[in-house]
Parts: sequence; C-alpha cells; structure tokens
Amino acid sequence: MSGGKQSIYEQIEYVQNGSIVTPKGFQAGGLHSGVKRSRNDLGAIYSQTPAHAAAVYTLNQIQAAPIKVTKESIAEDNTIQAVIINSGNANACTGKQGEQDAYTMRADTAKQFGVQEHHVAVASTGIIGLEMPMDKISSHTKKLTIGDTENDARQFGEAILTTDTFAKSACYEATIGGKKVTMGAAAKGSGMIEPNMGTMLSFITTDAAVEPALLHQALKEAVDQTFNCITVDGDTSTNDMVLVLANGEAGNAPLSKQHEDWQLFVALLKKTCEDIAKQIAQDGEGATKLIEVHVNGTKTDADARKVAKSIVGSSLVKTAVFGTDANWGRIIAAVGYSGVEINPETIDMKIGSIALLNNSEPTDFNEEEATAYLQADTIDIYVDLHLGEGSGKAWGCDLTYDYVRINASYRS
Repeated sequence: MSGGKQSIYEQIEYVQNGSIVTPKGFQAGGLHSGVKRSRNDLGAIYSQTPAHAAAVYTLNQIQAAPIKVTKESIAEDNTIQAVIINSGNANACTGKQGEQDAYTMRADTAKQFGVQEHHVAVASTGIIGLEMPMDKISSHTKKLTIGDTENDARQFGEAILTTDTFAKSACYEATIGGKKVTMGAAAKGSGMIEPNMGTMLSFITTDAAVEPALLHQALKEAVDQTFNCITVDGDTSTNDMVLVLANGEAGNAPLSKQHEDWQLFVALLKKTCEDIAKQIAQDGEGATKLIEVHVNGTKTDADARKVAKSIVGSSLVKTAVFGTDANWGRIIAAVGYSGVEINPETIDMKIGSIALLNNSEPTDFNEEEATAYLQADTIDIYVDLHLGEGSGKAWGCDLTYDYVRINASYRS
C-alpha cells in the first residue's frame, strides 16, 4: 500500500539504463531513410498488445498533418499499438498532399506491423513547408526492425532528433497494486520550445493498466507541471505532442481514482515527464547551462509556475546567465511583468545559496562569488513572494551566440 511514512516520490525508483522499451511488451527501432543527410531519421514504437493512449498537442493554430491523423486514430477507440515518427521534414503547411502523406505513413506502418490503421499514431519533425519524400519514407518503413534492447532504444532515440545534441531518455518504476510498474520515455526537443502544449515530440510507454480517460487526466496534470514549465526561445511549434501508451502488461488491476495507488501512478508520470522536460531545456539550441527557477509564496501553484516561467523565459535573464552576470534587476523585472499579483515590498531572491534580495532590499552580496556560481552547468534561481502557500518550478537555458548561428542556417 502506498503512503505511510515513506513519501510518494520515495516509492519511485530510477531505472539505470532503462528506456522506452523497458516496460513490458514494448519494442522500438530506427534507421536512416535518406530524409536527412546522415543519422537515423525514421523510427517506430510498437506494443505487443494494443495500448490505451492519451496525448496532448501543440496549441499553435497551425498544426501539422501528422497531428490531425494521430488525433483521428486516438479518437477511434483510445487505443494505439504502433507509432511511426520521421525527422528532417515536419510535414507542416503542406496542404492536401501533406495530409495524404501522413495517412500513407499510417497505412504503411499498419501493414508493416500487422495492426489496424487506426491503431497507428504518426509524428513528424523538421523543416516546415517541404513536401514529404514519401518514396524514401515508404520504402524504408518496410525495412524497419524493432526490438527491446538498449541498442534498439538508441536507434529510435536518434531517429527522432533534429538540432538536438543528445537523445533524451528516462525510465522509472514503482510498485502499484502489488505489481512492478515501469514507465519509459524518449523525446526530442532543442529549439522552438515554448510548450503550451507542446513543441517537442515526447513518447511515454508504461506497462500499467489504466483507463484512457484517467490516463488523459493524469497526462494533462503532469504536462502542466513539467513540459508546460520549460522554455528555450518562446516559439511554439506546429507539430509536436506528448503521447503516452499504457498496455497493461504489468498485470495490475486497472487503476481508478479510488485506487490506493492512483496518486503514486500520477507521481510516476510526473517524475518521468519532469526528467525529460529538464533534458529538453538543458539541450536548448546553443545552450551551455540549465536554468531551474523555484518560486514560493504565491497564492496558487499555478501563479508560482507562471512567475517561474516568466523569469526563465526572459531573454535578458538568459543572456545574463550566459555572461555570468548576477544582474538581479532582470529577474525582478520578469517577476513584475509575469501577470501574477505580487507585493513589491516582500520579495526574497537568491541564486544558489547567495541572497540577492531580502524583503525587496538589496543585499551586500559578493560579486565574485556570484560570478563563480554562474559558471556552473546548472543554475538555480529562488524567489519567495510571501503572499501564500503556492509553489512551482520552471526550466530553461541560457541564450548564447550559438543559438543565432544554429537558427540562421537551419535549412542549410
């Protein structure tokens, strides 16, 4: 039984070398189809049994064809058994032909893995506005092989990347309903990251048994507190989604909100999403540092997340962190324009353990110590507004010369 003296997150264990294929019944793979010059660019996830599915999508009003197709697939019976993903071409703003290409990808994948077409989800990422090279994609879908080894997971992880410098992966487990439940994830995301929702591709697999409606509720809650709390550049993409598949292979009784371990399952999902979200923020295009902002003392948790995201999304804060400049005026300005109610006279602020403001009064901090702290790979900023019990976090990265270089030549 969950609860007792042990906190809910202490019941969750990190799985070393775990991946998206670690949960029972899941396989994946990837290969190079020629859409990109080199590196894998076509991948697939497969569940040996049809999995309950839930997804959250970008709020950009311009949505790529694969999102339409995936929405239709899930709407049929909330079940997905295979996912096909390509990188290098977003299949966005490609008109009727783009839609037909996404349907073709779905049909080809269904045939390759012997599943129903509406049990296939489709995702694409890459350059917007280019016609899909379907000769390459269709011919190589027939060559896709899948497995449940570390190498299979690596091949898939590489296949979904664009400007990323590393593949994002996470895996956790917990005992739920007397059964070991495992959750794995893989994602891409480096630029166009202002998920609201979602500006990345993130795929989560779990062998837990949970009904689709509750799975969607849990995903929405987890996304609001993790993926929706990261930003790299403030741009919201046309393509991306978070998709979770639950195939029930762990053998637990189907979870409900009344189940004693329901909150443990939600915490497992949040933990997995937070790990992946932080990796995406850390790998922002050209980034050298992960910025984690902690906000306390707001009237609600949602207010705290809003303030934290305002700070981490500030270009001036991001450039100050890159330049190791403890210019706290940029942080306080971001607090002030966050849209959240504050008392300008009761704000505490720290970077790391270095106090910058106490009750909105500047401290006599050591500039050299602050500069040295800002040279670290991970920068923590703490703000307390002293207005309530709300708390929240957000993640981002510094803004560097390389961000401009990467995006100035993205298509070349």
